[in-house]
Amino acid sequence: MKILHGLALLPSLLLASCSSFFTDEVEQDVSVSDQSFYALEVEDLDGAPTSLADYRGQVSLVVNTASQCGLTPQYAGLEELQQTYGDQGFTVLAFPSGDFGGQEFDTPGEIREFCDSNYSVSFPLFAKSGVKEGDGQSEVFTYLGKATGSLPGWNFGKYLVGRDGTVIAYYEPRTKPTSDEVVSALQSALGEE
Repeated sequence: MKILHGLALLPSLLLASCSSFFTDEVEQDVSVSDQSFYALEVEDLDGAPTSLADYRGQVSLVVNTASQCGLTPQYAGLEELQQTYGDQGFTVLAFPSGDFGGQEFDTPGEIREFCDSNYSVSFPLFAKSGVKEGDGQSEVFTYLGKATGSLPGWNFGKYLVGRDGTVIAYYEPRTKPTSDEVVSALQSALGEE
């Protein structure tokens, strides 16, 4: 009887394990909300310095992407959002990362070729970035983690950022970009001036 009871708990344990696998809890720092996400400086895919201030006034969906992941088909949904809402002041900001299973190509050329030939992405791709907490973490993900208390535990975590640079929401990697949850929040953010 004890074995059957233990087996009955297995689905609950697996679900809890999978949830923590896709999102890492980090210490939230509410003082970050006084700063704008759009004040950060990054590098574009080719390594050129780029200011996120170029996107101030737009609503952004910031995503840690990977070209060789089971979730990679989400690129199609990201591009769909870009095409649907781009002319309304929205953009996807993609930050390729190899942090999870080494599932990103090594060179910018390989990343660009994959994204262009498979998904015809029209949104910006930035330099390969560290997502996980620690020495190699990108300033972008340090900021986003502190703002929300959540970091992606896998590829394709998503952060919705408002026109003023305030982080509105975090969506775990399995949440599709075109889900009702994301689209509804995106439309609401676009309606705020």
